[in-house]
Amino acid sequence: MNTPSATWQQALADAFDSVADLCAYLQLSPADLSLPRQATAFPLRVPRDFAARMQAGNPNDPLLRQVLPDLAELNDYPGYTDDPVGDLQAVAQTGVIHKYHGRILLIATGACAVHCRYCFRRNFPYGELQLSGQKIDSALAYVEQRPDIGEVILSGGDPLLLSDAKLERLMRRFAEIDHIKRIRIHTRTPVVLPQRITDELLAAFSALPAQIVMVLHVNHAQELSDSVKRICTELRRCDVTLLNQSVLLKEINDDGERLRELSEKLFSFNILPYYLHLLDRASGVGHFEVSEAEARSLHQYLQRHLPGYLVPKLVKEQAGAAFKIPIC
Repeated sequence: MNTPSATWQQALADAFDSVADLCAYLQLSPADLSLPRQATAFPLRVPRDFAARMQAGNPNDPLLRQVLPDLAELNDYPGYTDDPVGDLQAVAQTGVIHKYHGRILLIATGACAVHCRYCFRRNFPYGELQLSGQKIDSALAYVEQRPDIGEVILSGGDPLLLSDAKLERLMRRFAEIDHIKRIRIHTRTPVVLPQRITDELLAAFSALPAQIVMVLHVNHAQELSDSVKRICTELRRCDVTLLNQSVLLKEINDDGERLRELSEKLFSFNILPYYLHLLDRASGVGHFEVSEAEARSLHQYLQRHLPGYLVPKLVKEQAGAAFKIPIC
């Protein structure tokens, strides 16, 4: 794999963090958009590589709508909370969420390469609950004492925003526990910031004494660029299993043909469609919701038009449940 001319850290630092700058880049007038009158508590962040896949002059571009603040975020939707999936009640100790049998989730960082407006952890108290320093030793002890745990999930935020050294050390320490079979990484970074997948990181994946499963997050086929395809090819050469989870989003991917195209393109990138999630009801995201009835109809469309292995499972997450709830 060729080393990129700019480091991923430089690319991240150069991301758009101003609505005005992003609009100027896309040849859009902020006056024509439904923007909040002042900055929200959840700031804009969009890597330029991801912004380059947006259509200039189109305020309804499906990638732009995922990241652009909207006045509707200020609406109060009944049933929407700051902790929609019960993360806080499942915190076993700082940085460790133990919600499901046989696996734990580590809040490795609070940082993300892109700020998705529908994020279910947009209000999560990362300052208090992310894993760092001596807390890692405590998390290791927690896992070591529970031989029924076979999988460690690195999440956040986005764990791929850790440095190569920190990420490799974290993965290796957990992978060396006898009963850990898999390290799973939940990330959007290879899609929005492909520069992050460096030769050094690929070497770390190859040397890890446990199977790696990487769950990517792609909602629309337009997100899958040539640079993302090259990255996926390199990851597969390192025996990383690639899965995808999407969120069903109003006026972005709530269309049978768009979802069919997404599954087909994912598979052409060596990514297997895994989950299609109903929206998690986090405060500030209600304008993205697609009804359960419509979701069922869309899923049936996929079943009619795709082979079974390309049909993602339609699910919703329910606080306190022992597993994700199948919708159909």
